Amino acid sequence: MLHYHLVIVAFWLFSQVNCEIFTALTDLRELVNTEAVFVQTLENYIRVEELRIGRLKRYIYSHHYEKAAKDVESYVGNPVNAYILIKQLIIDWEEVESIIQSNAGKDYMKNLVAAKMNMKYPTEEDLNGAAVGIFRLQDTYNLDTASLARGELRGVKYSSELTAAECFELGRQGYNNDDFYHTILWMQEASNRLSKEQNKTAKRSDIFDYLAFSIYKEGNISLALELTNKLLEMIPKHERALKNKEYYEKQLQEFKENQGSGIEVQVENELSYMTKRHQSLCRGDLKLLDEVIARLKCRYVTNNNPYLLIGPFKAEDLHIDPDLVLFHNVVSDQEIEKIKKLAIPKLQRAQVVEPATGQLKTVQNRISKSAWFEDIEHEYVAAISQRVEDMTGLSVSTSDPLQVANYGIGGHYLPHYDFAQKGDAPFPKGDRIATVLFYMSDVEQGGATVFPITGASVYPKKGTAVFWYNLFPSGDGDSRTKHAACPVLVGSKWIFTKWIYDRGQVFLRPCTLERPPDDLTI
Repeated sequence: MLHYHLVIVAFWLFSQVNCEIFTALTDLRELVNTEAVFVQTLENYIRVEELRIGRLKRYIYSHHYEKAAKDVESYVGNPVNAYILIKQLIIDWEEVESIIQSNAGKDYMKNLVAAKMNMKYPTEEDLNGAAVGIFRLQDTYNLDTASLARGELRGVKYSSELTAAECFELGRQGYNNDDFYHTILWMQEASNRLSKEQNKTAKRSDIFDYLAFSIYKEGNISLALELTNKLLEMIPKHERALKNKEYYEKQLQEFKENQGSGIEVQVENELSYMTKRHQSLCRGDLKLLDEVIARLKCRYVTNNNPYLLIGPFKAEDLHIDPDLVLFHNVVSDQEIEKIKKLAIPKLQRAQVVEPATGQLKTVQNRISKSAWFEDIEHEYVAAISQRVEDMTGLSVSTSDPLQVANYGIGGHYLPHYDFAQKGDAPFPKGDRIATVLFYMSDVEQGGATVFPITGASVYPKKGTAVFWYNLFPSGDGDSRTKHAACPVLVGSKWIFTKWIYDRGQVFLRPCTLERPPDDLTI
C-alpha cells in the first residue's frame, strides 16, 4: 500500500513539472477554477483564525476570479491577466503556506494539498515562461513598460494593473535568465510604482539591489555605483552592496586609466535586418508595395472538380510569386468546436525537428501546445483532409496527420521553413511540398502569420485557411516562404495545419528541370 501511494505522488509531481501551463491558453483557463478553490478554502480558514485575519486577508483574490468568470477566454487571453494569475499562484500562495504553517493551519494545509493533487497547478517554470512571454510582447510590439504595467496594450485599456511587487517579480524573472535589459525596465517600473503606493508591496532596497547589478551588466558602471551607494544608505551593512561598491570603484578607476589608450568597448550589434522585418510585419508597420497589391485578385476556385462547380471556394490572393492564397469560409463553427474539444485532452508542448538527427525537441522559439489527429479518429478530420485536396488540387495520401495548436502567453513561432534544408535529416515521407494552415479563432491583437522575405501578412480570421507551396516544381525549397507566427498579444489563437508531401503529386504538380535562381530577391 505504501508503495502504491508513493507511485501516485511521484506521478503527480512528474505531471506538474511537465505540464508547462504557460505554453497554451487553454490550460490557463483551468487556473481560474484553481484560484476559486483556493479562495474558498482560505476564506474558511480565516473564519477560524480571526487573530491572523489582518495578515491573510490581502491574499484573497476573489475579485479576479469573479471578473474572469464572466468571460474566461478573454480574461486569460490578456497576457497581463495571465501573468498576474500565475504570479499569484506561485509567489503569493507560497507566502500563505508559510504563514499558516507557523500556527494552527493543519486543516487548511490538508485542503490545500488536496486541491493541488486534483487540479492543474502552475510551477516556477510557468511563472518564468509567463514573464518571458511578456518580454517578447514588449520587444515585438514596442510596448511601453509603464503602459503595460497600467494594463494598456497598444492603446487599449484592460482591467488589470500591476503592483510594484508584480513588476519587481517580472524583473526578477528577467534577472534569473540573465536578461538584464528587461530586468532594468521592470525594476525601474517597480520603483516608480512603489513611490505611488500607500500600502507598499515591495522593498526599495530589494529593487535597488537587482537594478544596480543589472545596470552594471549593461555597461553603465557609474550609475550602478550611484544606486549601490543609495542602497547602502538604506542598509549600511548590506554585504553584497559593500562588495559591489568596492568592485565598481575599481572598474571605474581602470576605465579612467585606459581612456585614450586605444582600448574600445565592443557594443552588441543591433537586431538583424530579417528580425526587424519580422517584428515590423507583426506590428503592421510594413505593407506590401502598391505594384504588388495591384496584381492581387479574388476569385472562385473549382480545380476542375465537378462538385465544386455548384459550391466553389472563395480565394483571395495575398501575394504572387511566391503565391499565397487565403480561402474564406472553409471550416464551420461546428467543426472548429468539435476539433477543439477533441484536442484539449491531447495537447502537449509543441516540438521542432532537430536538423542533424531528425529527433523532436522543445525550443524557446516555439511556444504553443499541439495535438495530432489521423483521419480515422473523427469524421470531421477526414472531411478536412478531403477539403484540403479539393482546395489545393493535391493528394493528401502521404500528408502528416492534422496538427491542432493553441498558443500560450506571448505564444509564437520564430521565422522558419516548412521544408527540409540542406544538411537536415530528411522527412520520412519526402519533403513538404505545400502547407495549408486553418484559423480556428479570431485574435483580438497580434498572432499574425508573416513572411519576412516577401512582406506578406495573414491575420487570423476564424474559418479561413491560407495555402502556399514550399517547393519549386523542381523540388528545390523556396526560401521566400520563410514564415513566422507573431506573438499573441491579446486573445486565444487556435489553428490546425495540414502539411502535404511531394510523394504522390507527380501527376498533380509535375516536376520540371528548371532550377530557381541562386539569389532570390524580395
